[in-house]
Amino acid sequence: MTFKKLVLQFHRWLGLLSGLVVFIIAITGCVYVFIDELKPVFYKDRMYVTVPKQAQRLPLDQLRVLAQKAVGEEYPLKAAEISLRPDRSVYFRAVKVDPSAIGHGNYTKYYWRVYMDPYTGKVLKIENTKWEFFNVVVNLHINLLLGTKIGKPVVNWSVVIFVGMLVSGLLLWWPSNKAAAKQRFAFKWKATTKWKRKNYDLHNIPGFYSLLVLLVISLTGLVIAFAWFDNSVQWIANKGRSIPAPPPVFSDTTNPSAYSMDRMLQAAQRQTPGANWFFISIPGDEKSPVYSLSKDDSQPLYMAEKVQLDQHTGATLMSKRWKELNNGETIKAMNYDLHVGSVLGLPGKIIAFLASLIAASLPVTGFYIWLGRRNKKAPAAKPQRAAIVR
Repeated sequence: MTFKKLVLQFHRWLGLLSGLVVFIIAITGCVYVFIDELKPVFYKDRMYVTVPKQAQRLPLDQLRVLAQKAVGEEYPLKAAEISLRPDRSVYFRAVKVDPSAIGHGNYTKYYWRVYMDPYTGKVLKIENTKWEFFNVVVNLHINLLLGTKIGKPVVNWSVVIFVGMLVSGLLLWWPSNKAAAKQRFAFKWKATTKWKRKNYDLHNIPGFYSLLVLLVISLTGLVIAFAWFDNSVQWIANKGRSIPAPPPVFSDTTNPSAYSMDRMLQAAQRQTPGANWFFISIPGDEKSPVYSLSKDDSQPLYMAEKVQLDQHTGATLMSKRWKELNNGETIKAMNYDLHVGSVLGLPGKIIAFLASLIAASLPVTGFYIWLGRRNKKAPAAKPQRAAIVR
């Protein structure tokens, strides 16, 4: 068996093994890319508010009490997302998962989002996010709605296989001569071109042009999936130096001041004066720090300032400013934005969308290539001449 035939066998059988999972990951990835753009369109009634003439925002602590009452005390609120844009709502989330459970319905015990009008305190929507469309898409993408115990390993290793298929696909695509090269870079279809040839070209040509983008999407997915891969990337970025993670920090439990979300927001604003979007956690005990993300909402996520605050005083316990990160931390911070293309803004998201669409087509066209070769008719036997009896 020649090297290329060996690569073909590798490519073919791994494709059959992972094709359905890759198709699901890629199709959901097409939606995942534009979640931030699609939600305001479909959920305008809960994400936008009418700004009154005498615009005076209610305290966050008051909104939190109203949101907790609306969703029920049995669902303790865990975090809030606050936009300082005048026409945007504030939402609180209550979520609980069971990592050992199988199936989305069992894995996510509950997930509620309570959207609030920051001026009136009116509850705009109590969203059952567990079964909300975009959340279902995200969970399909990362665990096939099977939970993290089974679904996540299946997805993670399917991505590993897909990386191997991209590399083997490039080896198979590589033309052996000038004549073959003419059909590798562009569609050369005629009226007489058969469907099998068209399907073969639809597998090879778009696959080649999307290869680099799909490698970036896949490798950044592996950073999210595997801690060892994430650590390896950071080790390489830091020129072979392993930088230990900072020790955990805790709030001062001797301070009698109760947690105040308004105090946390003010502390986060002091850290990032130009920010207009904030994510602030709500601790479940008196010792845990408050986690805060803050940025201008026109900026990608990797530029958000990450801060841990004392839940009693708002004092900064730990700060991770974008400009202060080492090379490994910078790559880790940018990983999500590289994965969805937002590192390049809207053009990058469009590129990621098109590449994901091509990725979804590859298992389909590849399956038909395999099916066509498997059902290939053997050439008709030549008729033998009758023996002449002498």
